[in-house]
Amino acid sequence: MTVLLCLGYGYSAAALARRLLPQGWRVLGTHRDPARADGLAAQGVEPVLWQKDALEAALAEASHVLVSAGPQGAGDPALAEIGPAIAARAAQLDWVGYLSTTGVYGDHAGGWVDEETPLAPSTERGRARAEAETDWQAIAGLPLHIFRLAGIYGPGRGPFEKVRQGTARRIVKPGQVFSRIHVEDIAQVLEASIRQPRPGAVYNLCDDDPAPPEVVLEHAARLLGLPPPPEVAFDEAEMTPMARSFYAENKRVRNDRIKEELGVTLLYPDYRAGLAALLRDEG
Repeated sequence: MTVLLCLGYGYSAAALARRLLPQGWRVLGTHRDPARADGLAAQGVEPVLWQKDALEAALAEASHVLVSAGPQGAGDPALAEIGPAIAARAAQLDWVGYLSTTGVYGDHAGGWVDEETPLAPSTERGRARAEAETDWQAIAGLPLHIFRLAGIYGPGRGPFEKVRQGTARRIVKPGQVFSRIHVEDIAQVLEASIRQPRPGAVYNLCDDDPAPPEVVLEHAARLLGLPPPPEVAFDEAEMTPMARSFYAENKRVRNDRIKEELGVTLLYPDYRAGLAALLRDEG
């Protein structure tokens, strides 16, 4: 039986689980709060407490591993907890996927990057991800695949609620663009990689249309039949340090490799298709 262990069971891992469970896979998902166990079980996911013995027992059953738990102050949390066990089991695993970020490329002043672009992260978050990638790549014999994700959106993570409530603001920073990826496209790329493993591969996960964030919000308002949210200059906008840090980097991300190597056709190739689908799903 194929068994997927999700080290970190969040938004993207849940989307992959929804694809694999109907195909007869067992999916094990980690959690740190025992109160979450019932919720995972209700989804058909076997809960695994984030604790060394429980993690090692789950790893011993896994044929595939998805790592979506992000780095913390002490580095990668999974390697910190069960790194030796992962190294010892490396040769018995069929596939390991690590969810990273396009933030590892740093700032390119709006220029294009691909998987061969040297890593030059300019934020603390990007540097931590780049270091985590290196740490996972250092495990001998591990069938590792790295997926660098652009900004994730999907059900429950779209702009419509803020636009409806009137709290959305179009932050304008001239020349700024972001790449995005719908969570269902993340899931289909991960499944395609599982079917066609290539240990050592690195893939960018993004759609075909990097776009300014204010344009996306304006389009969301248009779909709702509402006026565009007010514009606010970036320098004058009230933002959290985390939100402001996203604007420190400006690049367009290429996704040719997922199409050429994995044969993926994006379900939502641009924000227009993705937002229209979200609105339909909301009814």
